[in-house]
Amino acid sequence: MPPTALVTGATGCVGANVVAALLARGYDVRAMCRATSSLEALDGLAPELVVGDVLDPASLVAAMQGCALVFHIAAVADYWRTPTKRIYRVNVEGTRNVLTAALEAGIERLVYTSSVGALGVPPPGHLLDESATFNLPPRRFPYGHSKHLAEQAVQEAVAQGLDALIVNPTGVIGARDVHFIGGSVLREVRRGLFWFAPPGGLNWVDAKTAGLGHVLAAERGRTGERYVLGGQNVSHRVAIEIVAEVVGGRRPLLTLPRPLMSVVALLTDVFNAVWPGTPLFSGEQARLSGAEIYCDWSKAQRELGFPYTPFRAAVERAYAWYRARGYL
Repeated sequence: MPPTALVTGATGCVGANVVAALLARGYDVRAMCRATSSLEALDGLAPELVVGDVLDPASLVAAMQGCALVFHIAAVADYWRTPTKRIYRVNVEGTRNVLTAALEAGIERLVYTSSVGALGVPPPGHLLDESATFNLPPRRFPYGHSKHLAEQAVQEAVAQGLDALIVNPTGVIGARDVHFIGGSVLREVRRGLFWFAPPGGLNWVDAKTAGLGHVLAAERGRTGERYVLGGQNVSHRVAIEIVAEVVGGRRPLLTLPRPLMSVVALLTDVFNAVWPGTPLFSGEQARLSGAEIYCDWSKAQRELGFPYTPFRAAVERAYAWYRARGYL
């Protein structure tokens, strides 16, 4: 009989898809969420619900009672909408709290959800893999730096005897993304906001496939290892064109020259500083969008049996989910 698994961040896109994958494989699942969290991402699923917060150590210890597995996914993912101090507090301090609680509770295995952001930016013409190290100034990409620091905390816990490993999902897009993290591109393309495409590209992973990858990592992964959970490497222009074909929207007129992205980033920062409301994207996103953040995720294929899902299929799944709920 499969063990009971605790999932932190269960009401986010990745967390909800991990819950779905665990339930599909017969696990008993305890989904941890904050008291204020919407449960919409868990629509159609029936895990045990428990209220907790990664910044409340006592709630973590209580949530882990009777569990053998922990999937620590809770994090600030919408970094362009969140103050930097909050990013570090949740992503680093919160992870340390989870690791301490796991050691105290005698958890048999912990899977930590990091990010492709913790891998940095590859040199032109190269692919990121598990050997990559964060190589950006922290102030340029606080989110990636916070995930890098959290990974270090995981390795420290492994040295203390915790059976833990790390997964690094790439750009996640697909069903159950109620907060429009990766899904924001669908909404913005449908609104006709992409007149121009950034010059870089990204590796994209389907959300449902990423959820399965977490479970495969728990079942087959090696202690202390990293596994990039990836999919298709796609230029931003091609990605926008595919999204436009699926959701209906304007295709970009042209691709911006890479040297222009620093100017776009500066103007974005100025605009966000003076314009009220939640920004659509940040200057740091604009800077990074000039890079080709492509990945080699063959290690996950080889060791975990992690499958491939094309970008278009992930977009179609996301769009179908949003349409069924009236989001788009």
